[in-house]
Amino acid sequence: MTFKSVKALLFYIPLMISLMLYDFSQNSSKSDWQIVDDVVMGGRSVGNFSINEAGNGLFEGKVSLENNGGFSSLRHDLNTKVGNNTKVKITIKGDGKSYQFRIKSSPYDRHSYISEFQTNGDWQEIVIPLSGMYPAFRGRKLAIPNFNSDQISELAFLIGNKKPETFRLEISKIELI
Repeated sequence: MTFKSVKALLFYIPLMISLMLYDFSQNSSKSDWQIVDDVVMGGRSVGNFSINEAGNGLFEGKVSLENNGGFSSLRHDLNTKVGNNTKVKITIKGDGKSYQFRIKSSPYDRHSYISEFQTNGDWQEIVIPLSGMYPAFRGRKLAIPNFNSDQISELAFLIGNKKPETFRLEISKIELI
């Protein structure tokens, strides 16, 4: 293949630039993130967030079904354009449990767009197509289109597997690809 043909080929490939949404380090501020548990509805679940010795975000705690509870979440506000990116890649180490990754397209939305993922106890790169993220509000799927915005205003991780359990999710980075 000649230089001229490579140059011509590159003209037809859309420019895809990875965009880092959050890259944890020992200098990361835990105040960038907020815990929202079922206590807002009277539940008894308890989530905690810290930056561990390795510089990763650590979301851990206990989900309780007492008092109609059952979830814990970790949220981060941002204002990011999606651009030509079509997927989110999260680098995490879980505890073998199922979690949800959530985004909002506007700070005024009450609903989130959700993708569920399974952890396996090892470090994983989870790739989530944005167009596959479905809209839901308070656990109910909504009859509106999947995520199709050019904006992300919030990221969140949620655990709510309808059973009492302890959990531990270590987060290294979150990026648009």
